[in-house]
Amino acid sequence: MPNFALAIHTSSPDLGLAIASLSGESRLSVQPLGRDLSSLLHTHLVEFLAPQTWQDLAFIAVAIGPGGFTGTRIGVVLARTLAQQLEIPLFGVSSLAAVASGHTGTIALQMPAQRGELHTAIYRNGEAIQSDAVMTTEQWRDALDQHSIDRRIEVGSEQGQYVEGILEIALQQWQKGERPHWSEALPYYGQHPVAIKAN
Repeated sequence: MPNFALAIHTSSPDLGLAIASLSGESRLSVQPLGRDLSSLLHTHLVEFLAPQTWQDLAFIAVAIGPGGFTGTRIGVVLARTLAQQLEIPLFGVSSLAAVASGHTGTIALQMPAQRGELHTAIYRNGEAIQSDAVMTTEQWRDALDQHSIDRRIEVGSEQGQYVEGILEIALQQWQKGERPHWSEALPYYGQHPVAIKAN
């Protein structure tokens, strides 16, 4: 009977992989692959999975962003393909939610986006009280003024370590009986990668 869960985080230049048995034993790998992510992802994944096999997986979880456009897309497409072929659930988890999962209280997260804007979110004890959104610095300042923030976190470009948060959130949802179809996991970019000028 499948009793392992696999998490994949490719929304930043470092690849994060985590696997855990449903009873709690886990292991983690973070590799700074940078531009080699797309070419080395499959090799690292196969090596990391052993001694488990694909048939041991009860579900997969993947970081859906925000983060790098290409890396996020690669990870989500891979996870969707695996979940579809294995006929198992796929949990799409916010990259910012993964960062917040290790903290209690009200956490404000911000990460640089393109064109001088910010990827932002506010979580309270793991629950989003302001969902992931792209804001100007002025809009973000106004949003922060509406909440009593316990901690502000500037999310860096290296996020592979937060794959454990992806796995933890998915495990919590699994234990609640959620079984999302692979087609529900979609990348979240927040912004179009190219600035579109209005006519």
